[in-house]
Amino acid sequence: MKILALNSSPRSGGQSKTELMLNHLVEGMRDAGADVEVINLREKNIKNCIGCFTCWTKTPGQCIHKDDMTKELFGTWLESDMVVYATPLYNYGVNATLKVFIERTLPSLEPFFEIHDGRMFHPLRNKTPAIVMLSVAGMPDEDHFSALSAHAHYLTATPGRQLLAEIYRPAAEIMTGPFYKEKSNDILDATKQAGRELVRSMKISPATMERITQPIVDAQSFAEMTNHFWKTCIAEGVTPKEFEKKKMVPRPDSLESFMLFLPFGIKSEVVGDKKVILQFKFSGDVEDSCYFTIKKGNIVAKKGTWENPDLTIETPFDVWMDIMTHKVDGQQMFMEQKYKVNGDISLMIQLFQGGSSQ
Repeated sequence: MKILALNSSPRSGGQSKTELMLNHLVEGMRDAGADVEVINLREKNIKNCIGCFTCWTKTPGQCIHKDDMTKELFGTWLESDMVVYATPLYNYGVNATLKVFIERTLPSLEPFFEIHDGRMFHPLRNKTPAIVMLSVAGMPDEDHFSALSAHAHYLTATPGRQLLAEIYRPAAEIMTGPFYKEKSNDILDATKQAGRELVRSMKISPATMERITQPIVDAQSFAEMTNHFWKTCIAEGVTPKEFEKKKMVPRPDSLESFMLFLPFGIKSEVVGDKKVILQFKFSGDVEDSCYFTIKKGNIVAKKGTWENPDLTIETPFDVWMDIMTHKVDGQQMFMEQKYKVNGDISLMIQLFQGGSSQ
């Protein structure tokens, strides 16, 4: 089986989640024996369709443009058994790069009109590849793909065209972060399995699709975390790419946001089967307390105080936020007595070693 995989993402260098999902899908396809050619459309010169209809009249089946689409891509597309259209979700649809490619497949249609099941269409001039639509979105709601899905189904409504599968991954931007590694790995493994299934049976099983689309985070937590991420980017004057390159951390601005973010900076596995209570008592701009119950890798945050915590950190709120976001060194702040630790200091070192708060 010959498959053409088109990546329309403008991102590269590991930043593209479209590319991440596509790479795993392609790996599975190749595992199953398919001949897969991957093309990054950002590297190609593809001009816009100008609606001249030369491909329907003067040169039937051939576009007037002499670019990469005419010289290379259109022929490869026609010769393929399957095409994967991989796109980030832009304004609830395919991005402009992929839209231009799709529009330039017009020469594969005849200019005439036919009616089938009450719908008028242009008949195919050539046999065209079956379609797999793959897209990623930053938001966690799957219904954001509704317009794209409707487009995909309408695009393949012409007799002779076939939509094999739709692979839509919401909340994709957090997949490469360390906080949801286990779920992300399962999603990517399932995407690889989807590639194998498409080659072997021309469809994806419901069980595999359920793994691919599994929730990563609840919507409320996602919104709070993402809003703090953007606030930090704006305050520091950096783009998301620069934020990632500098290994920055979103800065909490309240007790509630601190309780949301701190668990991602704790090495909870060092506790093992024991139950450990980590208490924070804040002063300064935020005068409040909270504690974290850590056991078997799980961390539960609650407001208030615990009677006999294993470890208590007393600190001005801004000082600990500076430590948490790597603006200052936590050990140096401790030596300068900027905050106090009551309890097992060695436990604190273990919990925060290599984490986001030290």
